[in-house]
Amino acid sequence: MRSGVIAQKVGMTRVYNDAGEHVPVTVLRLENCQVVAQRTVDKNGYTAVQLGAGTAKVKNTTKALRGHFAVAEVEPKAKLVEFRVSEDNLIDVGTELTAGHFTAGQLVDVTGTSIGKGFAGAMKRHNFGGLRATHGVSVSHRSHGSTGNNQDPGKVWKGKRMAGHMGQTRITTQNLEVVSTDENRGLILVKGAVPGSKGAWIVVRDAVKSAAK
Repeated sequence: MRSGVIAQKVGMTRVYNDAGEHVPVTVLRLENCQVVAQRTVDKNGYTAVQLGAGTAKVKNTTKALRGHFAVAEVEPKAKLVEFRVSEDNLIDVGTELTAGHFTAGQLVDVTGTSIGKGFAGAMKRHNFGGLRATHGVSVSHRSHGSTGNNQDPGKVWKGKRMAGHMGQTRITTQNLEVVSTDENRGLILVKGAVPGSKGAWIVVRDAVKSAAK
């Protein structure tokens, strides 16, 4: 098990393969992605590496974090993420990870925070069909309808799909294909859509549900 990387979502575009077919891709950019700390079994009880990405102003960094970055001898980072790794995959503090960490054709799991939609109805949030356009239905065409039974059980079950807050949640999209990488510009092109808005921090790991190519 090896470390992933922290990338920033640039946006979506498309590229063309050898057959001339267009492939929709999300562009992810690596910016100053460095190892800030190590976690070992002897000291912490588990094995992991802490990565930092981006740059943060010193005046906006807490005193505790300033000391943390000073020990690692790296500039203050905007984003910190820990990755569990096997002991033989520990990376030295200060090492910078590039787009070459992944290869074209490899499958990855991508984690990000989805775009917040605010309070949404059942049709938008859960893809409900809504009520009929006629036959006595008035005003409530987009409502979710009945929410349960009568006297038994006499309540609405927990987890019932209803209108409510939509988006702004941590989402992992699995088994996305890496179309290509550009080490010089620090870009990773991933096939398909990735959760999060433009400029959002994205965590990219090796896919856990498929064998590495």
